[in-house]
Amino acid sequence: MGAHRSTPEVRRLEGDVQRSARVRALLSRRDAAHRAGSSGGIYRYWQGIHWVLASLADMGYPEKDPGLDPLIDRALSMWTHPHYDRTVRATAETVRGVRDGVPLLRGRYRRCASQQGNALLYASRLRTPDARADHLAQLLVRWQWEDGGWNCSRAADAHVSSFMETLSPMRGLAAYAARTGSSVARRAARRASEVFLERSLFRRRSTGAVMRSRFLQFHYPLYWYYDVLGGLKGMVEVGRIGDPRCREALDWLESRELPGGGWPVDARYYRVSPDYRFGCEFVDWGAPSRTRRNDWVTTDALYVLGAAGRLPDVAGPR
Repeated sequence: MGAHRSTPEVRRLEGDVQRSARVRALLSRRDAAHRAGSSGGIYRYWQGIHWVLASLADMGYPEKDPGLDPLIDRALSMWTHPHYDRTVRATAETVRGVRDGVPLLRGRYRRCASQQGNALLYASRLRTPDARADHLAQLLVRWQWEDGGWNCSRAADAHVSSFMETLSPMRGLAAYAARTGSSVARRAARRASEVFLERSLFRRRSTGAVMRSRFLQFHYPLYWYYDVLGGLKGMVEVGRIGDPRCREALDWLESRELPGGGWPVDARYYRVSPDYRFGCEFVDWGAPSRTRRNDWVTTDALYVLGAAGRLPDVAGPR
């Protein structure tokens, strides 16, 4: 709602977040996460360290908690492995066989940049960005396609960026630029925003049709997926929520408000389990419902609408 992170009110709220039952559950396996084989892997859907850190960064966990340093260090060591510095020039016949390095096919890097994008986001929000965060930003800029986004498709004729692979890198670069003042990262994030804005955040550029029906559903957490609310949230972070091409998506968001206030979650990409299981979360973020408010989706909706000047007496983010 526009309050700066350093204000006493926000600091108190961050303390509430840190002590909350949900955060305790997310971090309940913190010690186990340091032992090989016990955490289900750094990237394992959705209980790996990578996803826990992404959730903490998104929900306002306080920065510079030394207890998170071992987790962040382990994750960043994975995402800055020398493997990602190797460019492998590939052909349509060889690209699918590339395992050690990042394939470059027809002038475009084929890389799941959402991984490094999410890592850069939590590396920039949960502590002061270090040399590995700098390196993540450099990798993302190197892999960026000419249209502004990223794509991991190894199809030789792929020439348009992926919404799913572009949202997280855009947000990560925007967060990194906000912390470091990097003009290179800021320009890259702004270029990435054009991938969405040219399509009004959910329409095909060629026909104007809705790209995917699930883009018009609400999800939380979004992980590496995409929906319009996630896209609008990214537009706020990159400073482009005032662009006229956001108007239709903002109108749609307003139209989905429930009669009693708030916004629902329409679908989710996880199940809940206290044990390490693929596709499971340690916590429940709210079951899908057509009539019941979801606090996480509602918070994001209010954040977006406030930044767009569509809520009375609410300042945009500072």
